[in-house]
Amino acid sequence: MDKASFSKKPKKVPSRSLDDIPEALRDNRKVIPRRRFKSVVIISSLVGLGVIGAISLLWSLNASPPSKVSQSAVTVSPVPPTSDRPSNENVLLGHFAYPEASPKDLQPISSDRRFKLRKAAAQQFNAMSASARASGVVLVPISGFRTVKDQQHLFFDVKAERGQTATKRAEVSAPPGYSEHHTGYAVDIGDGNTPATNLSTKFETTRAYKWLSVNAARYSFELSFPKNNRQGVSYEPWHWRYVGDRDSLETFYKAQNLKSRPTP
Repeated sequence: MDKASFSKKPKKVPSRSLDDIPEALRDNRKVIPRRRFKSVVIISSLVGLGVIGAISLLWSLNASPPSKVSQSAVTVSPVPPTSDRPSNENVLLGHFAYPEASPKDLQPISSDRRFKLRKAAAQQFNAMSASARASGVVLVPISGFRTVKDQQHLFFDVKAERGQTATKRAEVSAPPGYSEHHTGYAVDIGDGNTPATNLSTKFETTRAYKWLSVNAARYSFELSFPKNNRQGVSYEPWHWRYVGDRDSLETFYKAQNLKSRPTP
């Protein structure tokens, strides 16, 4: 375009004010009115097409039923009901499978050397007993480590003598291979001042149980089977287990996949 064309008065054409154009699209330089008009027309056309396309899409979504593919995509499968009891392939009648501790890892916790625990657990049990005795409480070990053979007698022979079903017997005694006593970390405790409460729920009324409820955690012992426990085992206020090192902690929590719980 030559200079003469600038001197001629341009024809009047419909145009939009510069303020009508988005700031990001403005050209701060002096522009030729005809070109600015073309730019505005093009932009307006594109915006119009976008609006028409959006309206068409909304109309088609409202007017057309969802396809089979979309229906299946949003279908949610029902969640199967969960149980309060733990799920583990190594569970039998509510009890978990445990390895048997090696005799070389055991240490006596009674004067007659009948009852034993793993060394770390034995040392802490002895320290706990000494502390309790200083308070006038006598903690007496009733049972400690048991072999699978020992548990065989306690489960099957006693079950037969009492005419119990397997499920009923499992409420008070674990099947062989599934007792915490196999680990060398579990101990049954009685009150030396009230032996009539041994292996009875009445043990919870003794000074020994009350002392344990307050102080056992200081020595890394916890109640294995509190009331309404997830395993469905009968309440055993006398049965305590050691969880004071990595091996014992993994034995009872990692293998069983149980969350920590407060001691009642």
